[in-house]
Amino acid sequence: MSPGSRRELLVSVHPQYRKAGRREKSLILNGFCAATGYHRKYAIHLLSQPPEPKPRRRQGRSPRYGPQVLRVLSKVWEAAGYPWSVRLKALLPVWLPWARQRLQISPELEQQLLAMSPRTMDRRLQSLKRRLGRRLYGRTKPGSLLKHHIPLQTSSWAEARPGFTEIDLVSHSGNAASGEFLHSLNVTDLATTWVETRAVLGKGQSGIIQALTEISQALPFALRGLDSDNGSEFINQHLVRFCQQREIQFTRSRPYKKDDNAHIEQKNWTHVRKLLGWDRYDSPHALEALNDLYRNELRLMMNLYQPTVKLESKVRVGSRLQRHYSPAQTPLDRLLTHTEIDLQQGQQLRQLRETLDPFELSKAIERKLQRIYRLANSTLSPKTADSEAA
Repeated sequence: MSPGSRRELLVSVHPQYRKAGRREKSLILNGFCAATGYHRKYAIHLLSQPPEPKPRRRQGRSPRYGPQVLRVLSKVWEAAGYPWSVRLKALLPVWLPWARQRLQISPELEQQLLAMSPRTMDRRLQSLKRRLGRRLYGRTKPGSLLKHHIPLQTSSWAEARPGFTEIDLVSHSGNAASGEFLHSLNVTDLATTWVETRAVLGKGQSGIIQALTEISQALPFALRGLDSDNGSEFINQHLVRFCQQREIQFTRSRPYKKDDNAHIEQKNWTHVRKLLGWDRYDSPHALEALNDLYRNELRLMMNLYQPTVKLESKVRVGSRLQRHYSPAQTPLDRLLTHTEIDLQQGQQLRQLRETLDPFELSKAIERKLQRIYRLANSTLSPKTADSEAA
């Protein structure tokens, strides 16, 4: 018998029990105990006093944010590439001037959006979220050439100054590692989280040097340090000479320790793999299309409009490690806090952000991605559910 049924029986039996004589009380008590399963002494206690009033069910709090707030939030979230809620809250002030023109936002609605906490954003967007469950695996093998000339990076970079970076390659080989295919060369600055990416065909040393030269010219600060893994595309005389000629500090991580390059591994996902997946790209047309995206719209979206978080400290409490992060900021905002950058270039980037519509930028990125997807080598790419159904 359910608790509700026991209570109903108690309410109905109690008046009879109070009015009955000694023998009738005993009969009522026997039937009440048999029906409810209560101990006889407990049943006597319940029937000897008035039943307690039924507890009122606590009513939940009515939603504070209505469907209009969720509509605007979901539109910005989608256009920004589905960022984490902490980053989403940080990018709202930058995106709202453009959202007002597109989504007809009232001042009251804007105040509600800015007041919403990251946890609330997570709850309200839960039904719309799409999470990828695949892990990122690299295809670069550790090399042995010149390792004794390139020191291991066993301490932290001087993160207070822009220019100290981590680099890595992301392969676009699809299901086959044979032959020549494209790679994305990723470079991220540790102080500002600024990221530059270029596509290269194969892992030839000259191609890597050419891409690094272009990236160093595109960075809004001087390149002061490179930290790579132990792949042969980085551990070679060409890159050592490149760094020596430009007075760039060159270090490498410990073999088979991906955590040594945690910053660039995370950017490999957000800036490359999340957009391009695991398809194979191996044509000159795909190389040109990828670099067109990397040099233009994608770098502006990621560095001017997408906030990132940085780890400030780690504290061990018992068996747990508590991590404390700084407030989310865009790479441009972090860059503007440093005095070592070119002030004129920084001002130009700020003016560009004030005049460039991020919603239009998002649409341009999507158009270019659709063109890039059509250039994939479908024969050697992983089969999707749609292609298998066809």
